[in-house]
Amino acid sequence: MAEVKIAKAYREGIRIAPRKISIVLDLIRNKDTKLARAILKNTPKSASPYLVKMLDEAVANAQNNFNMDPEKLYVCECNVTAGRTMKRMMPRAQGRGFRILKRSSHVTIKVAEKE
Repeated sequence: MAEVKIAKAYREGIRIAPRKISIVLDLIRNKDTKLARAILKNTPKSASPYLVKMLDEAVANAQNNFNMDPEKLYVCECNVTAGRTMKRMMPRAQGRGFRILKRSSHVTIKVAEKE
């Protein structure tokens, strides 16, 4: 059985909530990298520019570190986990203060070669 090489790109602390990023990641999971890039370019979500850059990084890592053919690559795995949450206060009526949670995310994109 041949060993499967996997190249990845990882970014921490993206200032977008994980649930917003996971919607976009679901669109590209198990897709060819060229198709995934086209989907991300035409998706009007705030996470799309970050993910296009990360996909390009993963493809470059595969090409330079593992000598993989960029034409045969596909997104084999992509996930998002919750990062640090900044807590802020929003002034409300009668001297109260409500808590605002500004969430961040850690994203991983892995690409592998089709056989």
